[in-house]
Amino acid sequence: MSDGKAIGMGQVLDAVRQPAEIRGTPIVTFKGVTKTYSFGEANAFTAIRDINFVVEDIPGKGEFITVLGPSGCGKSTILRLIAGLSPQHPATAGEVLVNGKPVTRPGADRGMVFQDYTSLDHRTVLDNVCFGLECRNVPRKEREELGRLWVDRVGLDVGKDLHKYPHELSGGMRQRVAIARTLILSPRIILMDEPFGALDPTTRMHMQDLLVTLWREVQATVFFVTHSIEEAVYLGDRVYLLSSSPGTILEELEVAPPDRPALEMQREAAFQETVFYIRELIMQLEEGK
Repeated sequence: MSDGKAIGMGQVLDAVRQPAEIRGTPIVTFKGVTKTYSFGEANAFTAIRDINFVVEDIPGKGEFITVLGPSGCGKSTILRLIAGLSPQHPATAGEVLVNGKPVTRPGADRGMVFQDYTSLDHRTVLDNVCFGLECRNVPRKEREELGRLWVDRVGLDVGKDLHKYPHELSGGMRQRVAIARTLILSPRIILMDEPFGALDPTTRMHMQDLLVTLWREVQATVFFVTHSIEEAVYLGDRVYLLSSSPGTILEELEVAPPDRPALEMQREAAFQETVFYIRELIMQLEEGK
């Protein structure tokens, strides 16, 4: 870990890292990024202001970035700027770079998983998982073989679940479909916007453990927005803590990666110390201090 103040199982860096401070190639860079909705109008609203950070492209591993902050601080705006999705994209000011190039539109190198279940209601589990490959004109036999593999990888039953429709699935099962549909396309960057927010606590922990396993397999860079401090500390190699709106990055924390199941790791004193530190900061932000 970099120099900084030790907090439980992590460290708070002295300052948010800039491009000159990383050893490898940057995969995502924000340079002075501001997003104001309805810019120039009476109802203009600035969601994020002067966001600066850099994430390194770590070969054979990738990095798991979690984003925390008070409600309405612009966490989702950051994800959608990386994805190139309107109305968040383009930024009002500054640059958003992916692999050193400005983001101009959505691309196959970036996949997104939303909080809301986004399965296509008229398609089966297999057809939903294979949808992106179908759009790429991958032959049916090839895409369905790969689809079955990913249905199994996300913990669904290939024998029982393959031909079910979304209305026949639980919330956790539908998010497994959404994750499989994203990862089957082998994106370099995975963007996840509160994907487990609607799940019950037990299912949520199981999904966290599954996500860690899948991330290690695909070796991608993950940006994960959450309101759960425990989830952010457990999943993240690195945590960005945003200020109240308009959001800017107040602190960058490096955190020990998960090496045990979520339930076990979250019981540890060092884990809780990190959580309490972040919770106190967010409470102060929400109280306007």
